[in-house]
Amino acid sequence: MTAGSSDSALDLLPMVFAAPGEALERARGLLAAGPPPLHGSVAHQVIGIWQRDFGDMRLALRHLRRARDLAARADSAEREADVLATLGVALVHAGRTRLGLAAFERGVARGTGHTRARVLFRRAYVWWVLGRHREALEDVRRAVPVLRQADDVIWTARALTLRATVHLALGAVERADADFTAAEALWDTTGQEHDKADAVESRGLAAFRKGDIPAALRLLDEAEERYAKLGTPTFMLNIRRCEVLMAAGLAPEALAEADAAIAELDRLGGQSTRKAELLLAAARAARLADDPHTATARAAVAVRLFAGQRRTWWETHARLVLIEARAATGRRSGRLVADAAAVAEDLAAFGSPAAPEASLLAGRIALALGRSAEAERHLARAARSRHGGPPLARMTGWAAQALRARAAGSGRGVLEACRRGLDVLDDHRMTLGASELRARAAAQGAELAALAQEAAAASGRPRRLLVWSERWRATVLSAPPTRPPADPALLSALTAFREIAARAEAARRDGPPVVALEREQRRLEREIRSRTLRLRGAAPGGGDRFEPGRLLDRLGEARLVELAVLDGRVHVLLCGRGRVRRFTAGRLADAVLEAEHVQAGLRRLAHPGAAARLPLVEAAGRRLEELLLGPAVRELGDGPVVVVPPGSLHRVPWALLPSLRERVLSVSPSASSWLRARETEPPRCGRRVLVRGPGLATGGAEVPELAGRYGAPVVLEGDGAHASRVLRELDGAALAHIAAHGVFRADSPLFSSLGMADGPLIVHDFERLDRSPYRLILSCCDTARFASVGADELLGLVTALLPLGTAGVVACSAPVNDEAVVPLMLALHRGIAAGRSLAEALRDARAALPADATHLATGWAFTAFGAA
Repeated sequence: MTAGSSDSALDLLPMVFAAPGEALERARGLLAAGPPPLHGSVAHQVIGIWQRDFGDMRLALRHLRRARDLAARADSAEREADVLATLGVALVHAGRTRLGLAAFERGVARGTGHTRARVLFRRAYVWWVLGRHREALEDVRRAVPVLRQADDVIWTARALTLRATVHLALGAVERADADFTAAEALWDTTGQEHDKADAVESRGLAAFRKGDIPAALRLLDEAEERYAKLGTPTFMLNIRRCEVLMAAGLAPEALAEADAAIAELDRLGGQSTRKAELLLAAARAARLADDPHTATARAAVAVRLFAGQRRTWWETHARLVLIEARAATGRRSGRLVADAAAVAEDLAAFGSPAAPEASLLAGRIALALGRSAEAERHLARAARSRHGGPPLARMTGWAAQALRARAAGSGRGVLEACRRGLDVLDDHRMTLGASELRARAAAQGAELAALAQEAAAASGRPRRLLVWSERWRATVLSAPPTRPPADPALLSALTAFREIAARAEAARRDGPPVVALEREQRRLEREIRSRTLRLRGAAPGGGDRFEPGRLLDRLGEARLVELAVLDGRVHVLLCGRGRVRRFTAGRLADAVLEAEHVQAGLRRLAHPGAAARLPLVEAAGRRLEELLLGPAVRELGDGPVVVVPPGSLHRVPWALLPSLRERVLSVSPSASSWLRARETEPPRCGRRVLVRGPGLATGGAEVPELAGRYGAPVVLEGDGAHASRVLRELDGAALAHIAAHGVFRADSPLFSSLGMADGPLIVHDFERLDRSPYRLILSCCDTARFASVGADELLGLVTALLPLGTAGVVACSAPVNDEAVVPLMLALHRGIAAGRSLAEALRDARAALPADATHLATGWAFTAFGAA
């Protein structure tokens, strides 16, 4: 054997993480040539590494054992030590921890100098997998100087990356940053593409630990693209993305990703350790998605696997999720308190940032059992985290402090703790650029907001309850919007999506859907959403603070009715004439059910021949009024009314309620949003834009007549109603009217759309406007529908427009009769031309319609939003 051929064989080892596919093929080719034991050992080790990390664990162990035997036959202690380290990693990942650690003992004993340092690094990695972080740091400490002295750039970079990852697990973010930075500088000098992808993934984890979710999502997406080019699956990336998705309020997506990764891992016969970690991620996601039974099942299996793998650190974290899931099913017992307290002790001993969460859980359960002294002890421990650490950890601490104050009977202490905790959440949410993430992040403050509302209600001061109700709802609308950058890839994806969606819709009209088109549409939706979620927000501290006095000054003769929900009951906060008064109405669940019945009735009345149902719908409107307004209905006065409902009541057709039917009525997601709309100045230009999309039953018959009335408006119809042109004309318009097919997407509300000549115009498109139209009329079905997400946030077309400069919108919350819409729209525009507000004009337009069931239902289905 020549020295050159020996070096060539050894070159295969670094190639596994530079060009994995090529390394695998060359190793197989080397074995086919009948190599001597030393070369054969290298080839089997390369194949074993590939199978261990990207394939079948059983095959990995078979090849690595063969590599160990051949190294012994070659009488090379250094070669044998290196293979034993690789085998030790594989055995631990297969769940055979005792055998794996024994292999490392032999490897450390057989190797010397540089080789031993590499063995120590891999044992440090195994310690990290096992959750034994102190042992991991000790082995890295011993390995790094030797690797540096040998000028071993690749292994030094790996060791620094590992040390950074261990620091992150212990909450030492600054130390992790320093090691990641040093490792990245070393990786830039190598061709180790898989290692480089792993470094990008690790930086994503570091960004997440610092609370920078947009950066974490961007880096994890970049890592995934790099892995895809190499053809190497990585389940660690799935686990880390699940963590980020959960922190972003996307728990159902995290659960789907974890379950899909588990299925793929099982198909490949991959690492048992990764399966346990994925099960833990799935359990956490299920718990956050309010699915405690799935969380219990996943967590129980994870606990069992971690115990079998002797991974106490991981087992303890899984036990925490299992206890949380059991508590979420309503189980309360002294045993559960003791279990949570024991987990908190263990997590604190490990230095885990999750320890306060376990203490908070123990305190909550103890409070529910009436064990005040025991609860105080646990809550006091949890509350220590409120002064430092990442945002969610600080919020845990403030939640514990609020519960302590409530138990002590201090309403003032509850409100102060809730204020501080929600301030942390507001700062965190301002770093998020995507409106969806901002909305979903609100759920993380749900407990604090509920505690504050309860304390505010108990104070007997309606103004205080109004302030806390505003903190609880539609806060995403109070923050300055982050517009997407001029990202060519995003613009290209939006254009491609429009084309594919149009082709898919045409195919559905002509016959069976084309699976390939629908698959490509879903892929483009994922790309658009992924790029949008990466947007960074402004610096912390932005957004408006709600002031009741300012609201009361602006209302004039109008009344604003804000509906708050406490303990499942609707509380009416009636604002006007310098006062805020509180009334108690019906149960929220009853109102939601009644609203669904009303929606079903309106859908039927949109079709001829359903007039017999009109009395039923009107009776449902009377019941809704009693449930939603209660005694407040007698105090509304004669002036205009603004309704601010919670997210769960966004589908109520408010004009159907008898006391509101003949009033000037508008709806707003929050009082803050109404104030912002009220104070929005109209644009200097008086440009009016009329848009007529394709395929309407009436052909958008109102548009030609409106064009004649307004003199010289911009009219976009036929082939001229292309999305890009429509957006260009809408930007900064004083008034826009769009007659088009509307589609609401409950599964993905920001892909709700209006049909244009070249395909759908989606909410993501509107978010790119510099300034949305001051007034917008949407004579389309379902344009006033929203998805309720987060705490009390709404996602949909209207809520996307309100922060972008739109002061008033008329939109529809149900399918309507196309023929009946035309006279309603013409009457509405007569009122606008006469100088009336949208709410005034819509009231008059309803009154001008024929009194038959179809026209009445059409009028009730349309709502004026905002204050223009």
